[in-house]
Amino acid sequence: MKDTIVLYPAPGLSHLVSLVELGKLIIHHYSHRFSLTVLLSSGDSFKLPAVDSYIDHISQTDPSIVFHRLPALPNPETSPPTTTFQIIRRNNPNLLHTLQTISNTSSIAALVIDFFCNPAFPIAVDLNIPLYFYVPTGASAVSLFLYLPTIHNQSDKSLRELGNTNLDIPGLPPIRAAQMPEVLHDRNSEFYDELLDMSINFTKSKGIISNTFQALEPRAIEAVEQQTLAFFCIGPLVVEPRDQSTESDCLRWLDAQPSRSVVFLSFGTRGVFPAKQIAEIAEGLERSGQRFLWVVRSPPPVHDSGKRLSLSATDDFDLDAVMPEGFLDRTRDRGLVVKSWAPQVEVLSRKSVGGFVTHCGWNSILEAVCAGVSMLAWPLYAEQEVNKVFLVEEMKLAMPMEAAEDGIVVAAEVEKRVGALMDSDEGAEMRKRCSKMRVKALAAWAEEGSSKNAFINLAKSLERK
Repeated sequence: MKDTIVLYPAPGLSHLVSLVELGKLIIHHYSHRFSLTVLLSSGDSFKLPAVDSYIDHISQTDPSIVFHRLPALPNPETSPPTTTFQIIRRNNPNLLHTLQTISNTSSIAALVIDFFCNPAFPIAVDLNIPLYFYVPTGASAVSLFLYLPTIHNQSDKSLRELGNTNLDIPGLPPIRAAQMPEVLHDRNSEFYDELLDMSINFTKSKGIISNTFQALEPRAIEAVEQQTLAFFCIGPLVVEPRDQSTESDCLRWLDAQPSRSVVFLSFGTRGVFPAKQIAEIAEGLERSGQRFLWVVRSPPPVHDSGKRLSLSATDDFDLDAVMPEGFLDRTRDRGLVVKSWAPQVEVLSRKSVGGFVTHCGWNSILEAVCAGVSMLAWPLYAEQEVNKVFLVEEMKLAMPMEAAEDGIVVAAEVEKRVGALMDSDEGAEMRKRCSKMRVKALAAWAEEGSSKNAFINLAKSLERK
């Protein structure tokens, strides 16, 4: 009888997709040895139409991957959970029951949890199930979290108070305290406590699995390997592009543009800008004279205009009302603006795309690396500021986009940086580095490649009882 590997993603489509890509690898290479079950915690983030559509697609294309939704949680007596950690913790009784049920018919070889599912750690310990953390970001983020207990013990100040103090995180270029993820800035917050506990549990687990590869982050990977029992770098895990040339207007438009002539702007499924920032981007693009494909999401309400992260932005909005008057008409011959979403992997693989303005989400970074496309780094939330530093200073695969003191990136900066990315000598050198890194990314999963060998070592670890 096959042993079962249980995957437990954090709520949210991007976390689910990344962990399922790992599941696909396991099934593709070791279906004779393991069966695979993906647990979905109860919570609104796993009840979205996009999630249902994705699960239906995977169930049809990879039917050996079994999805299991944990029972719905009763409504809390107080306010609803506001963080992923709270949702996962409240699901622990259901997780315990489900793992015990699976154990009645199959031996559980491992529980692989998204790092945001850290509250499930004691359940695996109680059941004596080997637990692995899956980190959908790179080794730099893992090293950052591993260093958090050191920061905590060295000072009783919050990171917010440390401001411009440089933090000497192993394997990373200098990071200012202010550039750390915002959720870590207050050491008295619940989120900080949860992440501190997660950082400690990293070193207690059977191993950490990361969506990165050796050639991309050699210093950070070495630093993590020195601090953990096992570190498996099995990236880049990127969703394979599908041929949508007959399905998407933006892909047909890209196919009609000259080679490496288009700059692509997209800021993830949760990144939003206030109307003022959208106007500055539009003016900068128009003044730059460059061809562009720009994915625009609906601005947040006026009272939330400072937010750059939205879980509820609508796809149904008036694009003409959001754009500056006349902008769409004036740039019609060299630009295309689309609402809310574009097939990013497919877009980046088009020959006409020569640059990518990105929010520095890790999935987007890997997609650009695999396509050999150079980047402009414009972080919005989470660990993206750290990713920007790494992209610009360590990897040298991106240029920085700099904001003014009020947080707005002005039109002149957009014009300057887009022009430099697409037309300058510096931009040309960066494109060469990106092309070389693309070759290394492909080589990571070739025979005897670093990620192929890491995955083989992971499989051996999973098979040990």
